[in-house]
Amino acid sequence: MTLSREIGLYIHVPFCRQRCHFCAFYLEIGRPERIAAFCSALRREIDLYCQQGLLAERTLQSIYFGGGTPTALPASQLVALLELIQTTWPPSTAVEVTVEAHPSTVTAKDLRILADAGINRISFGAESMDDKDFAPIGRPGNVRDTETAVAAARAASFTNINLDLMYGLPGQSLEAWTKTLQLLLMLDPSHVSCYALTIEEGTRLAQDIARDLALRPEDALQVDMESAAETLLSKAGFIRYEISNYAKPGAACRHNLLYWTDHDYLGLGPSAQSYVDGVRFGNIADLTAYVDMLDKHRLPVAERIILSASERQRDALVFGLRLLRGVPLNNVDGPEQRHRVNDLVTKGLLESDADRVRLTSLGQRYADTVAGELF
Repeated sequence: MTLSREIGLYIHVPFCRQRCHFCAFYLEIGRPERIAAFCSALRREIDLYCQQGLLAERTLQSIYFGGGTPTALPASQLVALLELIQTTWPPSTAVEVTVEAHPSTVTAKDLRILADAGINRISFGAESMDDKDFAPIGRPGNVRDTETAVAAARAASFTNINLDLMYGLPGQSLEAWTKTLQLLLMLDPSHVSCYALTIEEGTRLAQDIARDLALRPEDALQVDMESAAETLLSKAGFIRYEISNYAKPGAACRHNLLYWTDHDYLGLGPSAQSYVDGVRFGNIADLTAYVDMLDKHRLPVAERIILSASERQRDALVFGLRLLRGVPLNNVDGPEQRHRVNDLVTKGLLESDADRVRLTSLGQRYADTVAGELF
């Protein structure tokens, strides 16, 4: 368990221009009055945490604007929020500042404003490099938007550019997925995230599949697609450092590594999650309630769990196993946990050597099953 005084900050911006069919995140359609209410409430949340001294004597090693679509906010508003954060809590001199963006929501001017303000990592939701993949998942825009946005980001001096992809999209073949990867590599990103499409209950995509309006992802095909991604990206110089993430040397996402290495992070905004000093807590997933609570000078925390030492050790093991390097064997604590790990080794889902335990190739495909067994 970490004793580091460094901490990450996550800001959930709960707005999009429209909801994609696969999305189950908390968000609403961005409207000026709702965006203004959110920004005002977020400032109050920052002020309340500052008054409590929760981050006193701690240094921000990463700041991550996620969503939703953070760039549903004007670039000037994002910069103003960043300036407030950095004034309130001192960042590391090498702080990583990430903004997620839908390619069609940013202009070349926006990207220059963000880069000039010190945002040094941009993450575009490309999802695919084939326009025909977008309609079944309700994703607005087209491939040209991604190409234009990446070129504009590079012209604005961004060197750390992530592109998100999804595989197993309705009707997507292995050949089409391979082509998407090849086209993506032509954009020369420093980081690529590849996520298997999952069907979340209550989403438009789940409803379309139930009505036979869209095809359900095939498990075996997704396995082949995952293998193809690892092969192609590895040949292109990327290191697969986490189940879904690939990076050029030195470009691993420092913020996301906090989640997998038992470090602390504070989440701001509706539905944001936090882990600070052995306590997990989450904000209410409703913008109106979030604003109302902060208007009353109350933090919008909906749930709080104080973890015991054994629970912290278990979480460090479960989350750490998402990393391809695995975790130190001394993270396996107690006879019951050692028995579960040994059982997973016998099943071929984990492997261990003298120092570390890690997922096997089979275990990487069934990481959720492994986590369930360890919990």
